Amino acid sequence: MGSTSRTLEITVLSCEDLRIGRKWVKKNTYVMVRTDPLNYRATKMDTEGGAYPSWNQRLSIEMPLHERFITLEVHCKTASGDKTIGTARMPATDFMGGYLPENYLNFLSYRLRDAKGERNGIVNVSVKANLPEYLSSNDNDKKVSEINACSMTSKPAPAIPIEDGKNFGFVTGIPIWSKNHV
Repeated sequence: MGSTSRTLEITVLSCEDLRIGRKWVKKNTYVMVRTDPLNYRATKMDTEGGAYPSWNQRLSIEMPLHERFITLEVHCKTASGDKTIGTARMPATDFMGGYLPENYLNFLSYRLRDAKGERNGIVNVSVKANLPEYLSSNDNDKKVSEINACSMTSKPAPAIPIEDGKNFGFVTGIPIWSKNHV
């Protein structure tokens, strides 16, 4: 039977415009990536980037198939303790499903919000969702097509019979409205 999770490769690239209160962050920032409360990974601490830190660090994390969001938390280690600078929720639909090919590398940016819900910077990441083993195959004859692999719940599209019902094809059109049309 199939797996209950898939492996994500998340590369935390950088952050922009980070502040604590109204002051620029000076150093010691890191990002925590969470798929659920017990499953998380963290980057190394950036000690030089200040309000514009960069990590370019790849994290591999398991994401349960039932989860709909990944949480990105940016933290800063200060003399008074560890402070959360901002949080962003990344919808799984941004990098899985839809019309994206399997194992597609997505570059995404999200607005961070502080504890009060106010804007507090941007986090830049890349995400690659690896297919579960039961869907992927190394044998070219058995390879799942990109179209079918994109959506786990894909349904066949409705088709219009062409040439006396012998052939089904798709027609793409753009509606054109004239002045005379009411």
